[in-house]
Amino acid sequence: MELHNLTPAAGSVHSRKRIGRGAGSGLGGTSTRGHKGAKSRSGYSKKIGFEGGQMPIQRRLPKYGFKNINRVEYKAINISTLQALAESAKLEKIGVEELHNAGFIGKKALVKILGNGGLTAKLTVEAHAFSAAAEKAITEAGGTVVKL
Repeated sequence: MELHNLTPAAGSVHSRKRIGRGAGSGLGGTSTRGHKGAKSRSGYSKKIGFEGGQMPIQRRLPKYGFKNINRVEYKAINISTLQALAESAKLEKIGVEELHNAGFIGKKALVKILGNGGLTAKLTVEAHAFSAAAEKAITEAGGTVVKL
C-alpha cells in the first residue's frame, strides 16, 4: 500500500446537496424549505430556548434560591493526602506552594485542611483554613498549624 492508493471507505463520502440551483436540479423553487412560515424566509434563526410558541421551560419553572456573593470557596485537602505527599516527597513543611506543585490545587485556590484519614508525619502545615479535627490531628502528630 502506498499513499497514492489510499481512498476513503466506500459510501463514506457524499457530494453536498446544491439547493436553489434551478428546477432541473430537483432542489430549486422552495429549496427544501417548504411553503411559507418563518422557517422559509431568509435571515430566519430560531431564538435560544424557543419552543414553537409554547411557553418555554425557563419561563414555566419558578425562580428559587440565591447566590451568596460573599461565599468563600475552599479546595478541601484531607490529612491523608498530606501524609502521602510528605512520604513521597520527604517534606517537613507543606504549604500552598507544595500542594500546587503536586497538582492538588490551582494557583489561586484557597485551601482548607480536613481531618479525614491518618497522620503520623510531623509536619508544619500552611493553609487558609483548618477543620477542628485536622488541627487536632496535626498537633497530636507533633506538627504545627499556620493559618494564612
